[in-house]
Amino acid sequence: MTTQRRTFLKTGAAAAATAALPTLALAQTAPTRTLFAPQSGAWRTFDVTTRIDILKPEGVTRVWIPVPSVNSDYQKSLDNSFSSNGTTLMTQDGQDGAKMLYAEFPATEKKPFVELTSRVQTQGRAIDWSQKTAKAESEDTLRYYTRATKWVPTDGIVRKTALGAIGNAKTDVEKTQKIYDWIVANTYREPKVRGCGEGDIKTMLETGNLGGKCADLNALFVGLCRSVGIPARDVYGIRLVPSAFGYKELSGNPASLKGAQHCRSEVYLRGYGWVAMDPADVAKVMRLETADWIKTTVNPVVAPVNKALFGGWEGNWMAYNTAHDVALPKSTGEKLGFLMYPTAETAAGRADPYSPDDFKYQITAKEVKA
Repeated sequence: MTTQRRTFLKTGAAAAATAALPTLALAQTAPTRTLFAPQSGAWRTFDVTTRIDILKPEGVTRVWIPVPSVNSDYQKSLDNSFSSNGTTLMTQDGQDGAKMLYAEFPATEKKPFVELTSRVQTQGRAIDWSQKTAKAESEDTLRYYTRATKWVPTDGIVRKTALGAIGNAKTDVEKTQKIYDWIVANTYREPKVRGCGEGDIKTMLETGNLGGKCADLNALFVGLCRSVGIPARDVYGIRLVPSAFGYKELSGNPASLKGAQHCRSEVYLRGYGWVAMDPADVAKVMRLETADWIKTTVNPVVAPVNKALFGGWEGNWMAYNTAHDVALPKSTGEKLGFLMYPTAETAAGRADPYSPDDFKYQITAKEVKA
């Protein structure tokens, strides 16, 4: 309360001071975006807490919470702590190793809850295209990331679309750039899609409905890359804090991360290793960052984002996993296309993960200063 009051007093004083300034001065002091150019080298530490309270338990209740399981040059997944009035188990799916906290509650428990806190370190990414120094990935791993999955086929209309997109491109970098540009030019952010979308890329292409959200657009990018032999994968995670570059649509509110889930993507380019990509966020900036829907990447708001997200990410985001077609241990429901949201089941069936207030769950983040 003291901190809030102190902030209010500062804000009120600032408002009183600026009230007498001319219009030009007000424009100069308004918050502005800066050049969007993420860089590596500055690690940040966060505690990310997910709290679940089942409002309407019925029969045995089961809960699965995604746990950050990515360790790489951009993220260190560190410690986890949790509490619950049920039986808990840290587990993972058997295919991609996506970690999750499983909690089970008997029918007699009327107020099931579980709370998980995960500590991670993150940093930005920016590829240096002049250097080919990355350690080679195993061929088995590369084959794995060119496979087809339920929602990401690699034949038929997917491969046909990819071949049309890459044209006469020769190298993997050139082909990836062509596919990235095709996604940005031909797809768009559709705010009406629930959650992050489903990632059913075959249906998107067959219907010609290329609007969607991050799990749709980045899955399409991944599928097109895989169909022409470029290893690629979705990376499922959540934005934690505001963008350092002033982009509201590329930010998270650490006090309440409802709807902050975000899927990114990576491709493997020989000599460069796994390279960050995010054409879906270019589409998001074009559609939502300003009052008007921007239709061109040469716009000064979009251009630096379009450039930087081919090979880079901002480090205000945490990755959970890269898993597709996830089987939840002890679940009676179908496999998930991806595990990026808390999931729960009761005797009444699976809860809607896109309705956190009904579920109920809350995700928050706190930066840990050295």
